[in-house]
Parts: sequence; structure tokens; C-alpha cells
Amino acid sequence: MKYFIVNALLALILAPVLFGVINKVKAFFAGRKGPRIMQTWYDIFKLLRKGTVYSTSSTWIFRIAPVGTLAACLMALLFLPLGYAHSPLGFQGDALLFLYLLGLGRMLTVLGALDTASSFEGMGAARELQFSVISEGTLLLLLAFLAIQSGSCELSVMLCGRPCDFWGASAPSMVLSAVALYVVLLTECCRVPVDDPETHLELTMIHEAMILDNSGPDLAFIHYGAGLKLWIFGSIFAALVIPAGAFSPWMGTLVMTGICFILAVAVGITESMMARYRFLKVPQMLMGGFCIEFGALALLLLLGGVK
Repeated sequence: MKYFIVNALLALILAPVLFGVINKVKAFFAGRKGPRIMQTWYDIFKLLRKGTVYSTSSTWIFRIAPVGTLAACLMALLFLPLGYAHSPLGFQGDALLFLYLLGLGRMLTVLGALDTASSFEGMGAARELQFSVISEGTLLLLLAFLAIQSGSCELSVMLCGRPCDFWGASAPSMVLSAVALYVVLLTECCRVPVDDPETHLELTMIHEAMILDNSGPDLAFIHYGAGLKLWIFGSIFAALVIPAGAFSPWMGTLVMTGICFILAVAVGITESMMARYRFLKVPQMLMGGFCIEFGALALLLLLGGVK
């Protein structure tokens, strides 16, 4: 229990720092100094001291959307085996609750964007939902893949039950799953080549278009929630690629935290070496990730890796 609490506190503190690492890597490739590693925290504290402006066309839905999205991310985080420590909240079937919590956060963001009656935010919401249909399907296949291997629908067991056996029994499937998860991470966290968080052109924005009317503490909650979401997918990736059980509890904390930051470096390198795709090309990439995960599941069944 105490190890999980320590890992949860680390996640809450370090999640926004991942964006600083990504920006530093991109600045390095561009030959610039770049913003500070802790810049996201500075921005969050600055936004918390400001006031919030609400459109006259918006309702209570727009007001609760940022807080509700952040709450959904926090709850989803607590069901993960952070630092390879099993979640004390885990139960059989919590993997489905985890998916529903992520979906709830997306739904609130989309409803908040539509509630502003802004055509640009509605356009961003439509794009977000279009891409999420495929990315959520890939994530569902990944969880089904882990459930078949572990014989459990509890996230802690699926990700940290016997991963050494997973790699020994079906290493090719695990590699394919890691690739598919990276595609999902780029999509769910609004990164290049799916989306560009630094764009300011309304016609090319997706996530940023949905939060154009947010300001002050509401915008701070959105930025913090985005950092938590990146940490969530980074933790899943870490549990997938590095076997659990080979570390002491404190070493597991260091390993998973290190992998999350290494993954942030990988995202920064990806964004530095690739341009954002055209909108018509994004579904093709997402379907590629879906097919990769489907292939991993089929290969698992073919190799007889069912528990």
C-alpha cells in the first residue's frame, strides 16, 4: 500500500514535467534552448491565479467539463499498478472501468466544446471523436490481449501478473502490442503526427480547438489532466515492455518513472523528425495500429499463449 501511495504521489508531481522533457528534446533538435523543464508547472500556477471568463452561450456543462475530465483522469490513474505495485482499488473487471473513465473524460471535453456554440470547437470535437473510435478500439484489443494472457480482467494482474512469462511465451506479440500502444499514446495525448499541441490555426487544430474558450483555473485543470493522461499511457507502456517481478519495490518505482521519461524523449524525437499528417491520412495510421494489435492477438492465439 505504501509503495503505491508513493508512486501515486510521484505521478501527480511529475506528470506535467513530461511536457517539459518533450519540449526540451524538440528545442535540442531545432538548435534552440527551449523552455524550462518545469514550464508546465509554472503555467499551471499562473493560470490558477487568474480569473475565468465564461461565454454567455455556455451552460453548466462547460463549467464542469474541465474538473470532471481531471477527476476522470485521476480515478483512472489510481487503478494502474504504478511502480509495479498493485492498485489497492483493483478488482475483477476494473479494466473496463478504466476504459470507461478515459471515455468519460473525453465525453466531458467534447460536450464542453459543443456547449460553447463555437463552430471551431465543434469542428475539433468532431475530429476528436472520429479518431477516438479507432484508438479506443485498439486499446480495447490490447486489454483483451493482456486479459487472455493473464487470465484476469484486473489491470494490476494484467500488467504485472506474470509479464516474464508473457515475453517468454509470445515475445513477437508483445513487441507488436508495444508498437500499437505507442500509436494509441500519440493519438490519445494529442501529439504529432496526429495532432500538434503548438498549432494556433483553427482549421488545423483538434484538441486545442476544443479548449479555445477555456481560461484561468479551468485551463490549468485541462493542462494538468493532459499531463496525467500522458503518464497513464507511459505507465502502461512501461509495464508492457519491462517485466515486473525482477525489481524490489523501490527499484520498480525508479524503473517505471525512468521509462515514462524515456518515452517522453521518444515522443519529442518523433515530433522533431515527423510532420503532422493530413487529416485524411490519420485514420490510415490509426487503422495500422489497430491491425498491428489485432495481429498480436491473433499471433498469441496461434502460439497457444492462452492461460
